[in-house]
Amino acid sequence: MSGKSFAVIGLGQFGMTLAKELAESDYDVLAIDDKDENIQEIADRVTYAVRADVREPGILKSLGVQNVDVAIIAVAENMEASITATMQVKDLGVPLVLAKAMNSLHGRILEKIGADQVIYPERSMGVRVARNFTASGFEDVFELSADFSMAEFRIPADWAGKSLSETRAREKYHINVVAVKQGDSVNVNLDPSEKLQAGCILVAVGRNEDLNKFRKPL
Repeated sequence: MSGKSFAVIGLGQFGMTLAKELAESDYDVLAIDDKDENIQEIADRVTYAVRADVREPGILKSLGVQNVDVAIIAVAENMEASITATMQVKDLGVPLVLAKAMNSLHGRILEKIGADQVIYPERSMGVRVARNFTASGFEDVFELSADFSMAEFRIPADWAGKSLSETRAREKYHINVVAVKQGDSVNVNLDPSEKLQAGCILVAVGRNEDLNKFRKPL
């Protein structure tokens, strides 16, 4: 298993997709839901799946949620459960808490009670969030299709001072750098001979498998 662990609380379409994506990428996943059928569906896909009502005081502590690195609260349709679960995981000291919101008002409430990030996802966003965690070293990943993505990443140290043509990104890694971000400026009219500056952010497009192969060894 990977060193990072996740708790996914709520197994609707978003939570189910996210838990499966993380588990398939060999992350340690604790999945929690109050419906037997959802637990049965995912039980053999994740590290541990348990049926529980997150509105019950102390339930998340009893399940060991305090031991995970990231908690995703995906029970937005039930606002009471969403708020209660978010408060519990924050009280337990989970380092990073993401919470799904139904609308902007719900999102503001979640922010007020301590959610580190509020998300308003459809199924495709579940895939994107998972890939942001699993694509090592990327600043952000945007899914373009089932096979292709656009990824932002900080320039590798050995690329600083080189031109795009000298990096041979397309020939060696099969990815296309389409933009360079430096501070608040974004340059999409790239000159292949212009030297890249240390600390800049590169935006590249490629197949998901090529992007992951490129980034993980760095």
